[in-house]
Amino acid sequence: MKRSIIKIDEEKCNGCGLCVPSCHEGAIRIVNGKARLAADSLCDGLGACLGECPQGAIRIEEREAATYNEIEALENIMKEGPGAVAGHLKHLAEHGQKQYLREAEEYLKAKEGKVSKDEDTKPMACGCPGSMTRDFRRKDAAQPVDGASAAAGPVASALQQWPVQLRLLNPQAPFFQDADLVVSADCVPFTFADFHRRFLKNKVLVIFCPKLDEDLEEYREKLTEIFRANDIRSVTMVRMEVPCCGGTVSLVEDAVRQSGKSIILKEYTISLRGEII
Repeated sequence: MKRSIIKIDEEKCNGCGLCVPSCHEGAIRIVNGKARLAADSLCDGLGACLGECPQGAIRIEEREAATYNEIEALENIMKEGPGAVAGHLKHLAEHGQKQYLREAEEYLKAKEGKVSKDEDTKPMACGCPGSMTRDFRRKDAAQPVDGASAAAGPVASALQQWPVQLRLLNPQAPFFQDADLVVSADCVPFTFADFHRRFLKNKVLVIFCPKLDEDLEEYREKLTEIFRANDIRSVTMVRMEVPCCGGTVSLVEDAVRQSGKSIILKEYTISLRGEII
């Protein structure tokens, strides 16, 4: 059928990725440094991404395209976490897409009911706006001060993005492209006082607990997807000295190997007294 759908001019696109989080169907991905439409059926043609492109590389055109499929789009966005689902539902409501909103809500209700009856399957998380992808690199935020001047006033955060927990992160988030990652066991920032200045400055943060978090295989797959989908320059792994924290390193190494990428890896171990060993 002929309908409205986005068109991306690859010659104008510089791969900045600003359009990716603005697409509430997850229809846009960065592939080989360019924004691409993943599938016609994922694009609703409303153009929420248009105003996010600084290069003017996205426009709406009328052409033959597969019909927009709400359930397919919803299943696609569910992979990005509960915050993305909440953003999708809000997008539908704000644009008066009552039919699609009804389809989505009925599907989610049926899905949640099915999952709750299956003891071997974790219940689907509800939508949480707090887990929406946010990129702080484009903000004019204060830079962290060094240790010598910290006493003069508050130390600014070096955090460049949100969320930081691996389960909530979207592998297609724009801040992963050409990034230096720091993958940290979640106890490290509480133990090592100089974490922001020493490890986090100018890096994208990923945290998890290799001992207490469930389904580490899901984490391995998520990290593998992050490495495959983006040009990661380096990964700094920071773990605690306790033996169970070794999973932080092995998980990253497995994911890099499975991704087929060649990535610089650095490893640091923190003592229980907050010192680099």
